[in-house]
Amino acid sequence: MKRINHLLMLLVAIAIVGCSNPKEKKDSTSSEKKSSAVTKVSDQENSDPFYLPQPKQAFEGKVDTRIGKLEFKNQYPSKESMETILNNMDFHGATQSFLWGIPMASFSNLQYYLHKVFKFDQTELVNFDILPHKLGILTANATTPYIVAQPDLSKTGPVVIDIPAGEIGGMVNDFWERPITDLGLVGPDKGKGGKYLITPPGYKGKKPKGYFIMESPTNNIFVAIRLIEPDPKKAKALQAAFNLYPYKDKANPKKQMYPTPPAKYFFGPPRGMAFWQRLHEVLNREVVAERDRFFMAMLKRVGIEKGKPFNPTDEQKKILEEAAFVGEAMAKANDLAKRNTPVYYKGASWKIALGLNPDQRTENYDQLDERAEWMYEAVTTSKGMVTTTPGAGSIYLAAYADKDGDWLEGGKSYTLHVPANAPAEQFWSIAVYSWDTRTLINNDQ
Repeated sequence: MKRINHLLMLLVAIAIVGCSNPKEKKDSTSSEKKSSAVTKVSDQENSDPFYLPQPKQAFEGKVDTRIGKLEFKNQYPSKESMETILNNMDFHGATQSFLWGIPMASFSNLQYYLHKVFKFDQTELVNFDILPHKLGILTANATTPYIVAQPDLSKTGPVVIDIPAGEIGGMVNDFWERPITDLGLVGPDKGKGGKYLITPPGYKGKKPKGYFIMESPTNNIFVAIRLIEPDPKKAKALQAAFNLYPYKDKANPKKQMYPTPPAKYFFGPPRGMAFWQRLHEVLNREVVAERDRFFMAMLKRVGIEKGKPFNPTDEQKKILEEAAFVGEAMAKANDLAKRNTPVYYKGASWKIALGLNPDQRTENYDQLDERAEWMYEAVTTSKGMVTTTPGAGSIYLAAYADKDGDWLEGGKSYTLHVPANAPAEQFWSIAVYSWDTRTLINNDQ
């Protein structure tokens, strides 16, 4: 048996479908004046909430900071400090843009392979049915087949998703991986089948009767269908009854052939400059939402701008390459820590893997960290994946460490205790993934 020495992650899916303050260094041998960036105020001043202290000589001399030593004279930064400060602005903006852009880069990478490399049509349903076909998908389930398509509505116009009645689960996501609608048992059709019409953002055309009509916030969408039917013959019949086609072709829709992808490509967010290339390309095919305009401004600093070619300078390339590495390191730490997601129960190593609201919003902020946390290790969201209603939807649990808090390693053996009678109506499963790729492990078993 081939041994895989990976760091591992476990994911259980149960379906029940029914500024650090700068420190002043003291150097008695130096005649240079060094100042702290923080000036204390008196207790009396602190007691007045409207008192605005004016720091005395806060920017004078040399100051050690998190981004290095900065030097000021008459409050002005030196030329070297100017360069350091501005480069760090660009770098930190890029690392945060990396976290922000994970879902878009991930989906667009899969779309790139489906349309550019494999040459599948915009509305062609691709069958990820067996393990080799799923090896490139982030934390795919090894036991159920997936049917996937990623049309660009700016090219196809509105599309129709024709769902047969039966044991089916699925969803449509926009390219920020927000649910547009669930399909099948937990969708509006409630497992009885129906036709869904998905329109591009700002659509002003006809809205015909007899459809579940949904408007996508993005031009690009992700359609995924999972066959839950346990009987292979019935499942095959259900698959044959699916269809996806442009609304303009409704009179004579093309029959689906369900091609399968090659088994050697990674479909998650790419690394290095490829991440920024994918992000630039898809952003140029997308609408810019109001909530994303500041991130677009940060990307502009490093040469990524909507409507313009991506030709970064040597300095911008250097910043982007390092930001892609540090950004992914942040994504890893953010995912492992799950600072915004509760544990499944007190004292357990298991955590709720998906702690993201379907619309990625709370009352006072949008869930940047929570979104990056989930999208780094997985793809797609749906209302059914986070529902707390008994008898509907699913729950995902994840473990990255053993009971002693040590990270899981592929070179070690572990025992997993599973209580009897798991509370699952349709199915439950356990999968082990490589922590490097967050994908199923191809170990010849």
